[in-house]
Amino acid sequence: MQRDEFLQQLWLDYIHHHPDVGMLRLWPTDAPVEYLTLLTLNQSPFSAQDLLPTLGHLGYRPVHRYAMADRGLLVFLMAPPDDGPWLVLAELQLGTLSREPREKLAELVSHAHPQDTRGKNLLSRGRPWAMPSWDDYTMLDDAHPLASWIAVMGPSVHHAGFDCERLGHRFDELNGAVEAAGLVGSDDRQHGVFPISPLLQYRFYPTCSQRLAFANGDEHRICLGGLALMQKRLSSDHERAVELLLPHHTRCEIA
Repeated sequence: MQRDEFLQQLWLDYIHHHPDVGMLRLWPTDAPVEYLTLLTLNQSPFSAQDLLPTLGHLGYRPVHRYAMADRGLLVFLMAPPDDGPWLVLAELQLGTLSREPREKLAELVSHAHPQDTRGKNLLSRGRPWAMPSWDDYTMLDDAHPLASWIAVMGPSVHHAGFDCERLGHRFDELNGAVEAAGLVGSDDRQHGVFPISPLLQYRFYPTCSQRLAFANGDEHRICLGGLALMQKRLSSDHERAVELLLPHHTRCEIA
C-alpha cells in the first residue's frame, strides 16, 4: 500500500463516520488537511510501538513525543515526507484506568479477529472487536471518554484538523461559517483529544451524534469525534501549524 492510498482510506473511513463533515462546502473538497488524529491504545497489536514501524514504511517519521499524565495519553507527532497531512498518533494508556474499566476494555480488544489486526489498513477497516454493551460503554465513558470512544470505534481517525491559513481564510471567518453550517464549536481548548498550545487560535467542533446498535441490540446516539480549525497567532513562524499544536511543556524525548 502506498501513502496516498493509506491516506485516502483514512479519509473515507473518517467521512463515513462524520457525514456532516463530508457535506461541508466551505472549502474545496481537495483542500489540504493539516493533520489527522489517530486514536489507539497501548495494547498489542494496536499500540504505538506496533504501529510506528508500519507508519514508518509509509514515509512518516516521529518528530516529537508528548506525555499527558492527566489525560492518560502518549502522543506522537509524525511528519510526512512531503507537504501532506501530518499524523497525530494518540495512545491511551490502559494503566491510567481503574481496574474494572481497564479489564473490560482489555477484554474487548483481546477478542479482535486475527485478520483485523494486520496490514496497513488496520486503522481504517473498522472496529476489529465486538461492540460493547451499553452498560459497559457508559462505565468506560465515566472512566475516560477516550476509552469508550475506542471501545465503539476501534483504532481509527478521531478528527481532522485544518489550518485556516492554508485554506485561504481567516480563523474567525471560517469559525462563523462552520457554526452556520450546524457544527457548534467548543471554547474549551481541551475539549478534543488533547490540550492545545496557546500559540494557535483553535476550535474543536463535535460532529452530530449518530445512532449505534450496541451488543444487546439496543440503540443509542453518541458523538464519534469531530473537526478542528486552527491558525497560527504569529504568521511569521516558519513551522506548519500542526508543529505548534501541542503545548511545549508536555514534550518529552523520544527514546
